[in-house]
Amino acid sequence: MDLLFGTYLLAVLLACIVFQSDAQEKNYTVREELPENVLIGNLLKDLNLTLDPDVPLSSPLQFKLVYKTGDVPLVRVEENTGEIFTTANRIDREKLCSGIFSENRCFYEVEVAVLPDEVFRLVKIRFLIEDINDNAPLFPSTVINISIPENTAINSRYSVPSAIDPDIGVNGIQHYELLKPKTTPKRTFGSIANDQGQNVFGLDIIETPEGDKWPQLIVQQILDREQKDTYVMKIKVEDGGTPPRSSTAILQVTVTDVNDNRPVFKESDVEVSIPENAPVGTSVSQLHATDADLGSNAQIHFYFSNQISSLAKRLFAIDNTTGLITIREPLDREESPVHKLTVLASDGSSTPSRATVTVNITDINDNVPSIDTRYIINPVNGTVLLSEKAPLNTKIALITVMDKDADLNGKVTCFTDHDVPFRLKPVFDNQFLLETATFLDYEATREYAIKIVASDSGKPPLNQSAMLLIKIKDENDNAPVFTQPIIGLSIPENNAPGTQLTKISATDADSGRNAEISYILGSDAPPIFNLDRRTGILTAVRKLDREKQDRYSFTVLAKDNGLPPLQTNATVTVSVLDQNDNSPAFTHNEYNFYVPENLPMYGTVGLITVTDADSGENAAVTLSILNGRDNFIIDPLTGVIRPNITFDREQQGSYTFQVKAVDGGRVQRSSTAKVTINVVDVNDNRPVFVIPSSNYSYDLVPTSASPGSVVTKVFAVDNDTGMNAELRYSIIGGNSRGLFTVDQLTGNITLKEKVITSDHGLHRLVIKVNDLGQPESLYTIALVHLFVNETVTNSSYVQELVRRNMETPVGQNVGDGEITPQTNDYVKIIIAIIAGTMTVILVIFVTALVRCRQTPRHKVVQKNKQSGEWVSPNQENRQIKKKKKKKKRSPKSLLLNFVTIEESKPDDPSHEHINGTLDIPVELEEQTMGKYNWATTPTTFKPDSPDLAKHYKSASPQPTFQIKPETPVPPKKHHVIQELPLDNTFVVGCDSLSKCSSSSSDPYSVSECSCQGGFKTPGPIHTRQL
Repeated sequence: MDLLFGTYLLAVLLACIVFQSDAQEKNYTVREELPENVLIGNLLKDLNLTLDPDVPLSSPLQFKLVYKTGDVPLVRVEENTGEIFTTANRIDREKLCSGIFSENRCFYEVEVAVLPDEVFRLVKIRFLIEDINDNAPLFPSTVINISIPENTAINSRYSVPSAIDPDIGVNGIQHYELLKPKTTPKRTFGSIANDQGQNVFGLDIIETPEGDKWPQLIVQQILDREQKDTYVMKIKVEDGGTPPRSSTAILQVTVTDVNDNRPVFKESDVEVSIPENAPVGTSVSQLHATDADLGSNAQIHFYFSNQISSLAKRLFAIDNTTGLITIREPLDREESPVHKLTVLASDGSSTPSRATVTVNITDINDNVPSIDTRYIINPVNGTVLLSEKAPLNTKIALITVMDKDADLNGKVTCFTDHDVPFRLKPVFDNQFLLETATFLDYEATREYAIKIVASDSGKPPLNQSAMLLIKIKDENDNAPVFTQPIIGLSIPENNAPGTQLTKISATDADSGRNAEISYILGSDAPPIFNLDRRTGILTAVRKLDREKQDRYSFTVLAKDNGLPPLQTNATVTVSVLDQNDNSPAFTHNEYNFYVPENLPMYGTVGLITVTDADSGENAAVTLSILNGRDNFIIDPLTGVIRPNITFDREQQGSYTFQVKAVDGGRVQRSSTAKVTINVVDVNDNRPVFVIPSSNYSYDLVPTSASPGSVVTKVFAVDNDTGMNAELRYSIIGGNSRGLFTVDQLTGNITLKEKVITSDHGLHRLVIKVNDLGQPESLYTIALVHLFVNETVTNSSYVQELVRRNMETPVGQNVGDGEITPQTNDYVKIIIAIIAGTMTVILVIFVTALVRCRQTPRHKVVQKNKQSGEWVSPNQENRQIKKKKKKKKRSPKSLLLNFVTIEESKPDDPSHEHINGTLDIPVELEEQTMGKYNWATTPTTFKPDSPDLAKHYKSASPQPTFQIKPETPVPPKKHHVIQELPLDNTFVVGCDSLSKCSSSSSDPYSVSECSCQGGFKTPGPIHTRQL
């Protein structure tokens, strides 16, 4: 048991140390008897309380005075500011600390809780009560009698009963004095004037070790009983207060006969210990005194002094004869642990002997612990109401346990008797905070009766218990719960308005208003439904139509009436069941199909689409032909129509019949539609170009033309009808630089980019026109020549360029073709000419050097410039330099155009005119690709126009070249060999254009012409000057 108790004490000590951060003490000094609303202190400032801004508070800072129910506090604390004020209940030190005469021991204690729980701390405030001089000293009696023997020696001292002052310190007794009486009583014998008593007696004050002041009467003259046997005086007692308070008493001194010896105690100071449970009558102490006199003067009488406390007189008795002190009434150590008994022994003389008996009352475990409950949360009718949302460590009450016993008998432990979500946390000596240990749940436990047990450490221990009732206040912490989170319903369509669908229900674990549930439709619920807020009955307010909507999904809310309210939602799914209330519906009231006349038997004519808004068997539709079954059949499920016959547009151009659709409902519904089948012709005519009228035509494109301007246009016609006659134009060749574009609908050819120097020359575009016919599109190709220059100064030259471009094979750019056998002969001749020319030039050059440069070169140059004629735009010097570097290439890889120019001098010798003749050794055959019926269709085509389908695109313009004289001397003819660059205008030619053929009877169909010789092998073209 001792080991367990020691362990407990250690645990309590550690808990107190740990909890010091939540507990503080603060001392104040206050005078007693202060009026109401006097400021004593400010806890907020005096405790240096600072709030952490990062810690949110559940409620504002509050200072709550904690006191026992029924107590009247002597101070009040402002909850918001922490200021401490006095109340109307005045502080009386003498009442609070009765029997305490030490200046530093009168305290008044209260506890203040600093709330909320985030900043909780418990502050014990100790008020040291300062004494004021509010009590006058008083003698035990208004008349004090003292007997003095007549033979008393001078300066003998006799004790005078002292006065009592409840005040302490300077406010206590400070002075005694004898006063002269105002009147002189008369005596029958042996009397003298009373005012002489002050001369006979004097008064002295002695101070005890405890600080008490006792008056003593001093005999200053010889006493003679026969002359005066009684002296009457006034004695005054005064305290040291400001102003001082005092009182008086009558002091009567009686002179007695001679008694030579007074009793003598064997022990003048006796100290005894006695247990507080000693029975009445138990002997406390036996006093012994002796007297040297004889006879009656030796008879000793024992009695208590009138200076002992009234409690001592009540508890103890003394035998007057034997001096035995016994217990008169039961003792209580807790009432007074020590009693001082002043015993006087008198033999009848005037001066008794004095002895002091100190009785120490020893403790026994006769007091059960007391439990003092001071609520931090104010109870209602003795019950604490605590919210179930109260956080952990919520402080409920301050429990103070006390035991009046001493030592181990007064050591008290405090605990709860069973497992509850609360705990007692030590805070000060014998003080505990009752706080929540776990989270509370009203739905689990609604009320707690906490039994707090206090047990001391006596043997056997004594216990005390107290009940503390806590009711959990319901908070709206539970949202309603649906019995079904997903509610699935089915209802046939065409229902009656107001039909009840289902009853929705939910439960709430809270109570009262927190458990009252209202049912609400969610925001996504259609207006066709209604939900009763109180009963939860879901109804359809209008007729449902599955064909408009076969499924509804929306939310319903269950909302309680708490503050704030909580709600839960559930999903309601309503499936609308089908009824056969819809007939089959064709996508069109009348169907028109167009089929080619060459459609084979049982080929697909078309598809009849029919729908039924119903579902299931009610939507299973079967198709049939009402009339015309001999000519056509229809798939009853897919609706595909096929012919039983072959079509002949010339015999019958259309067919009409009715198709019937029947659904699969119990009561079948049907509908019909009209079907018309039109027999159409096939696409058997190709487009024919009207503009350009010939592949040999060209148009001038001025260099000043702006981008986006129309430079020319193409136009074609098609003898077919409908989509077969819808034409689209496109450039499929000769536009490698993207300089031109064609409008696919109008055929307008526009300049796409701004013309630059390198774009000058002849361009050839390959234009394709195709129809939109079905099942196969037909097309035709034409060549469009565009000459980019400022003007056409030499139309014959441009026409010659066009003619030569026509010799370029299809699929090959101009300059990429193989050198023909005729060209090989020319190459050999040109090589010989070049070699001879180089030799002549070399000889001339050497001769010129020999003659020391006597021939003026500037005249030759001038003459050369005058004899030259521009036949096309000049070529850049950089291109000429590149051509000179390519002189050593094989002649077989060159396509050379041999040009012979004849010149003749005019009559004016200063001007020379050159007549040029272009001899091109390339043969171009032209034959008429098709004959157009000029009597039926207007056109600009000539009957002998060449085949347009056998030409290819031109990638770049015709290069420029110059014709220079062979020698400085003006000759009659100049021979120039020109090579064409890769970016030149190309000409496509056929070996035999007369072999073109067409399988079409259409005179415009020219696209099936073919070249027997095929395409030429492309090769590079260079220009050299001889």
